[in-house]
Amino acid sequence: VPADDIWRGVTAVSNAGKKRGRGKGTGKKIAKDLNKGQTIGIGKKTCIWPGLNSPIIRGNELMHQQKQPENVDREKNILKIRDSMGNFKQMKLNPIDRGWSGTKMPGRSIGPPDTIGDEEFTSFDTFVLENKIVFIMKGNMGRKRRYSVLSVTGNKNGLAGFALAKGPEVRTALRKSKNRAGQKLISINLYENRTINHDFYTGFGKTKIFVSKKPDGYGLVCHRAIQTICKAIGIKDIHAKIEGSTNLQHIVKAFFIGLMRQKSYQDIANESALHIVERQMARNGYTEIKASPYLYTKNTNNDRIIDFMQFTLGNKIVLRKKTAPPFYAQSIGYNKHEIKKERFRNQSNVRLHKLVNNYT
Repeated sequence: VPADDIWRGVTAVSNAGKKRGRGKGTGKKIAKDLNKGQTIGIGKKTCIWPGLNSPIIRGNELMHQQKQPENVDREKNILKIRDSMGNFKQMKLNPIDRGWSGTKMPGRSIGPPDTIGDEEFTSFDTFVLENKIVFIMKGNMGRKRRYSVLSVTGNKNGLAGFALAKGPEVRTALRKSKNRAGQKLISINLYENRTINHDFYTGFGKTKIFVSKKPDGYGLVCHRAIQTICKAIGIKDIHAKIEGSTNLQHIVKAFFIGLMRQKSYQDIANESALHIVERQMARNGYTEIKASPYLYTKNTNNDRIIDFMQFTLGNKIVLRKKTAPPFYAQSIGYNKHEIKKERFRNQSNVRLHKLVNNYT
């Protein structure tokens, strides 16, 4: 019986045991090759064996069996080699690259898609969004296990795609999903190469997402799957609120649908026959015309939507719940505190304004 079969018989777990969660660490135990460091014909007593560890004829002389002096350090060297086999340091991953949770695959990078002909995906990176086991019933094989992988790939510059693939092994499913995502790329328009063009509402199935455009430095305040997609696309500042189902595949599809349905300022101006004007509060209320309609027609319809956010959200209004007052808001002590604090009510804003404008 080969040594590999003996090792598998000792360490393997039955199918019933696998279903109960046993034997999860069997792959981590690596069998030691006891033949390493040993040579045929050389043992405790070293001898020359013509035809085995030495030539039969050396020059014109026929070689004979001879005894060699004993190697004292042989046993020590073999034990040293065997001890070094099991001791290896696990490579440390950067905390950012470890994924969403523990040692699981979702959230981890698996590199760019494979080259297709002359087309290379050098600037691309692929992230796993979902990795799970699925079963299918076969007439001849019964319950067949497969791995399902959903991944997203992108060049971090507005070009990205996602795909779902299945395979009998994890590596096969990962490779298929990665390469399939590279064949389904979508171009997405970004505002200042960091955020979306405008706020939008999107949905798929029972999942609804309200996505908001945010200023520079805001960051990604959203679901972890949307964060990973934004990382692949190149979006740096966004806020997304999910309502309803948090099915991961529905979240991914809904978010990509919303990104593809974005409109430029010029398209919105032409559709609404109105000028698009931005009021910048950071610049003291300065207004800037972003787009004007090509063909201006006087519209007497008073029911048309004038508010830009309401127009982009599809005439939907986001419910923003008011924060409940604290339990002590009506107490006598808190009212006294508010009266004492009233004289300093604008001091922090004035101080900040002076610092911003370099007042002394």
